[in-house]
Amino acid sequence: MTTGLVEKIADAVLYEGYILYPYRSSAVKNQQRWNFGALCPESYSLAQTGTESWTMQTECLVQQKQGTLLTVKVRFLQLVQRDVAQVIFDCPVELADCGHQRIGPGSSHFALVPWLEVNGRRWQSWQEAVERNVCVPALNVDGATEPARTPFSFAAGESIEPLLNESDGKTVGVMRRTQQEITGAVEITTTQLADNLTRVNVQILNLTPLVNAGESSRDTALLRSFVSTHTILNVTCGEFVSLLDPPESLREAAAGCRNVGTYPVLVGEEGARDCILSSPIILYDYPQIAPESPGSLYDGTEIDEILTLRIMTLTDEEKREMRDTDERARQILERTELLPAEQLLKMHGAMKSVK
Repeated sequence: MTTGLVEKIADAVLYEGYILYPYRSSAVKNQQRWNFGALCPESYSLAQTGTESWTMQTECLVQQKQGTLLTVKVRFLQLVQRDVAQVIFDCPVELADCGHQRIGPGSSHFALVPWLEVNGRRWQSWQEAVERNVCVPALNVDGATEPARTPFSFAAGESIEPLLNESDGKTVGVMRRTQQEITGAVEITTTQLADNLTRVNVQILNLTPLVNAGESSRDTALLRSFVSTHTILNVTCGEFVSLLDPPESLREAAAGCRNVGTYPVLVGEEGARDCILSSPIILYDYPQIAPESPGSLYDGTEIDEILTLRIMTLTDEEKREMRDTDERARQILERTELLPAEQLLKMHGAMKSVK
């Protein structure tokens, strides 16, 4: 397996749709998450009669030998709510004594605001994200097995960052980041189809509790969801079978694999069969990042030139908001502004040799 190549493809899947052009929090399409591969809590999915998914299932084929080992890694984003609160009058106590409960609507000292300008920078409310990885212990692929469940959880957390006026050192606001506790499980089952052929089933389950799920908003559920969920499977002493182009003798077995909300493809160097990426985005075997692409844009996999040119046309005020919305948006803007002309020309088109 070529680790670097696989990670680049997986990262592109992880952040696809994270923030959309024009890369500003005030843009309507950035005010509601729509990422691929979102798994909400089970109770919310049931309350929505299945219109929102709480599970993802990958099935693929392994041609195994004696001692074939399977490793599975599940990756997703967890959303973190970033709120900005403004001091509505001088707080008579230290910031630490204000208490988290006082920061929010109806607070005696702070009020939530969409944005707050401090020292020439605009601090904005937004949903950030943290990367989550769940690694399942290696499993011996020797035929049929009972479901092996690996539970996981990530604790709730909250942090408060004071926003100080540089001129007098006074607290003029705070930035609060809040993440909810999420829990889930990965279940792996193997079924022997022939002497050297095994079907692997991987299920990802969002088991996060959600009180009053039927009355909860989608935004509430998303803060307890797995976003951009995908799975990386590796085998040693064995080979995966392409589900898109299986050998003639394995077409029936490949057609019998049932994938729900995800599409497994071979990844790595052309011809390698030791790694599969099961992605909520439809890909072909051995996907690659275009060498002409200067970096991630999060809003499309094949429109780098269009997005780059549109970013260049933003006004100074729009660029300012983009810069202050999110760290990744800031990186896009800085990279675009420093983009050499020859790099832009490369995005305009490339001649590929045809064998």
